[in-house]
Amino acid sequence: ASFPLLCFRSPLAAPLIFGLLLQAPFTEPSTITQPNFVLLLADDLGIGDVGCYGNDTIRTPNIDRLAKEGVRLTQHISAAPLCTPSRAAFLTGRYPLRSGMDAVNDYRVIFWNAGSGGLPPNETTFAKILQHQGYSTGLIGKWHLGVNCESRNDHCHHPLKHGFDYFYGMPFTLISDCQPTEAPEMDRAFRKKLWLYTQMIGLITLTAVLGRLTGLISVRWKTLTCLAGFSLLFFISWFSSYGFVRYWNCIMMRNHGITEQPMVTDRTTSLILNESISFIERNKHKPFLLFLSFLHSHTPLLTTEKFLGRSRHGLYGDNVEEMDWMVGQVLDAIDKEGLKDTTLVYFASDHGGWLERQEGKRQLGGWNGIYKGGKAMGGWEGGIRVPGIFRWPGVLPAGRVIDEPTSLMDIYPTVVHLAGGAVPQDRVLDGRDLLPLLRGAVAHSEHEFLFHYCGVHLHAVRWHQKDTGAVWKAHYVTPNFSPPGAGACYERGFCPCFGEGVTHHEPPLLFELSRDPSEAKPLSADTEPLFDTVIRRIGRAIEEHGRTLTPVPEQLSVSNVVWKPWLQPCCGTFPFCWCDKEGDN
Repeated sequence: ASFPLLCFRSPLAAPLIFGLLLQAPFTEPSTITQPNFVLLLADDLGIGDVGCYGNDTIRTPNIDRLAKEGVRLTQHISAAPLCTPSRAAFLTGRYPLRSGMDAVNDYRVIFWNAGSGGLPPNETTFAKILQHQGYSTGLIGKWHLGVNCESRNDHCHHPLKHGFDYFYGMPFTLISDCQPTEAPEMDRAFRKKLWLYTQMIGLITLTAVLGRLTGLISVRWKTLTCLAGFSLLFFISWFSSYGFVRYWNCIMMRNHGITEQPMVTDRTTSLILNESISFIERNKHKPFLLFLSFLHSHTPLLTTEKFLGRSRHGLYGDNVEEMDWMVGQVLDAIDKEGLKDTTLVYFASDHGGWLERQEGKRQLGGWNGIYKGGKAMGGWEGGIRVPGIFRWPGVLPAGRVIDEPTSLMDIYPTVVHLAGGAVPQDRVLDGRDLLPLLRGAVAHSEHEFLFHYCGVHLHAVRWHQKDTGAVWKAHYVTPNFSPPGAGACYERGFCPCFGEGVTHHEPPLLFELSRDPSEAKPLSADTEPLFDTVIRRIGRAIEEHGRTLTPVPEQLSVSNVVWKPWLQPCCGTFPFCWCDKEGDN
């Protein structure tokens, strides 16, 4: 009891107390009523593509500035290794299979604007809660969570049905088909098969007609007519969708209206940036949520002339550097309006970089640093470990680095709490409020276990053993790299989740990530004394997690994913869908 008194009597006490009084304390979040939120989400950006995460050849000064002025997460985990399920989890704070937004088949993302699957109307996004708290909410950029359910204009999956007051951007995702000069990307292998079958049927039909005309074969003209009709119908059945991908999927919308069909890619970047800055300027006098969902750095890597040839990593590096410039422009707009101290800025990527995305010798996908694997791989770190940066001057300490496991799903409760809202109590939430961890009020993340899915198939589980600081990760299923040892599925273009393209492990592959973040040396009962104990504990966690799952409609079933002409968004009279309202303006 006498120790504090002795301390204050020391000659150092006066300058120490004076220094403490001069030190600017961090503002309690409760004293800032409803901060603004600017959420920046990159597309297909690898964790190894950013300067503050170790890249010294791609220049990202604005993202690096965010990290310097805020908190950088080194173990920030996406809930899925592909766009659609990852974004569903981000917006709902729930593993995507809870909302039916993960796939049992190979169609693991929304494939068409005219599909009927999408983020279910009964899901509550953080935008919807903030809307009820009086926020102006805007989504600029990529959606990729569906549009319609039963008719062309019901917009049941549209951003405006999920809590956003304003939407400008792509309801789908950027693909190489959107750029007329690029080779088709969407369902490339399947399209080649369909074209081959069409040629084979056509050749059979032509041979039969020539045989009938020359008298070499005896066949009725009625049969030949039916064969020719079947050949034509087969061609129309697939070409009516795949032959017009650019018109059906590459569109831009403002709220419910289509502004460009197809999109004019030369001006997309400037329009998205201008819309983002305009949203901040329009809403500066009231609390707002801006979700800027970048089209960068997804192929075809739309990059303006100003940035072409600037980086040391070809077109991909140019594209990342342009995105960093866009981040800087948004930060400048926040500063210009005097909103820096009342705005929480967050930057992340939806999942890891796409290793297999190549054209000849050109690498068009990202780099995941020291981490194994990439996009589409549900278990390996390279597919799910992403950049994660928070900045809120005066509230979050500058330059702080946190190595604890965190998730993109954590944005949901964090944002809702800060906005003064309440998270839904009628469903399981998998995200955790990050604010105490970000501010340093607690030492450990609330996540003890994180479950890593590939589609609906559980591939790996992470256990954060808080008493020792160990982070164990057990892999039950891993993809078979092709060619073997290549580190990715180059021969397929994507790694699969099930079937002949994966290996099941019994016992599972076990790694301790704090000692082996690259997952290079699997442990065994011979090399790790705790092996059996860890595997049993993770096994119990899987059973407990399984009891929280309930059956829901599959949004990515084949019947929901296929193109349906009656659901196709169209700015004319279907099928004559073409407009350029931005050009008219």
